[in-house]
Amino acid sequence: MSAGRLLINEAILAHHTDKAPAAIGPYAQAVSVGGLLYCSGQTGLDPATGALAEGGFEAQARQVLTNLGHVLACAGCTFSDVLKASVFITDFADFPALNAIYAEFMGSHRPARSTIQAAALPKGAVVEIDVIARIPG
Repeated sequence: MSAGRLLINEAILAHHTDKAPAAIGPYAQAVSVGGLLYCSGQTGLDPATGALAEGGFEAQARQVLTNLGHVLACAGCTFSDVLKASVFITDFADFPALNAIYAEFMGSHRPARSTIQAAALPKGAVVEIDVIARIPG
């Protein structure tokens, strides 16, 4: 399925796109309920190869945000609909690069955000981001 929605119950929809990596566990790329979209954490996995983007932190951060953009789009959202982002990085030395790349994708939009240093992330990733967005309409 390239993009789609699956009814989980009478109120919750699961969202999926092949333009972002498939879930690597028993979870959905995103679910929506009550006009909100909850996107699972994305790492810098290239959906075509299943491998982390090559080129270190900046390449992975760009891939993370590209993946999130596709997940948002499959539910009719854009980055301007993001209300809250949670960012996990393995090294706070990458914080300035994170902010620069994040600002490119968010433009002038400034959602609430948390940034946490994690000891490790799935598949050896150096950055993971999840978001909550409002669904326009």
